[in-house]
Order: sequence, then C-alpha cells, then structure tokens
Amino acid sequence: MKLEQVGLRVRNMERSLDFYTKALGLKVRARGDTRSWGGGLWVQLEDPRSHRNLELNWYPRGSLFGTPYVVGGGVDHVDFTIGVAPVSRLERTYRRLLRMGARPTKYLPSVTGGWMASVLDPDGIWITIGRQPTVAERAAVPSEHAPSPRKARARS
Repeated sequence: MKLEQVGLRVRNMERSLDFYTKALGLKVRARGDTRSWGGGLWVQLEDPRSHRNLELNWYPRGSLFGTPYVVGGGVDHVDFTIGVAPVSRLERTYRRLLRMGARPTKYLPSVTGGWMASVLDPDGIWITIGRQPTVAERAAVPSEHAPSPRKARARS
C-alpha cells in the first residue's frame, strides 16, 4: 500500500475551497458525492509544486459522519491505495488489517461497490484503503460512468 492523502473535515465546503485554492494555491484535482451511501461531499486538492494531496470533506446532517464539529477533530482520515487491483485484493487487505488490530467500520468492499474499505486504527483514527479499477473493469464501463480512479468515496 502507499499513502494517498490526509482528509480534513470542513464545516463549509465552498468557504474552505476558496481558502485552500486562493490563499494556499492548491488546485482541485477531483470531486465526489457519496451522500447516497452515508458519506458526504469531498474535494481532492493537489499542491502544484510538491504534488502532495489534501482532501476536504463535508458531511450533511444525517450522515454517518455528520457529528458535531469539534475544533481539533478536523483530521478526518488517512487514505492508502493498493493501486490497480481486483476487488479480491482489497478484501484480503481489509481482512489483514482487521487481524492486525484494526476495527471494522460500516464501509466494507461490499458496501462501496468494491472501490474502498475503511477501518479504525487501535486509537480510533479512520483509515481508508482504496483501489483503482483493473483494465477489464475500465473496458467494461464507459469512462463518464466509472467511479473516480482514486475512490468511490465513503469517509471520506
């Protein structure tokens, strides 16, 4: 696995986007909406010089993650990717993390269509493991309908 990015929870997506893009010079790389399965809105940003990523996450009331915002609790999650891989590899990675002390969340590969899974580390920090579609999966789905190669975001 490789570290993908760190996600920050925000209270107002547009205000935060304005700050991170205009004040800090980050560029929007991808956006997503996972409200249909309990998540929220996410925007992936990239620093054009270092190419490091930061993800902003906003959760509506009623979302699994829509708890009261607490300053200092804004580090939302850490993302890892296993790269281009079949769903079976994601499932094996998820089970290995559970065996090594992680705790399960509601976001299993079966819930996310096989695009990502989430666990809690021993201290309760949210970890997501994503995968990119295989060549066969990309060929089977027109690109405008395929999930982002990065993830089909949950916790985000």
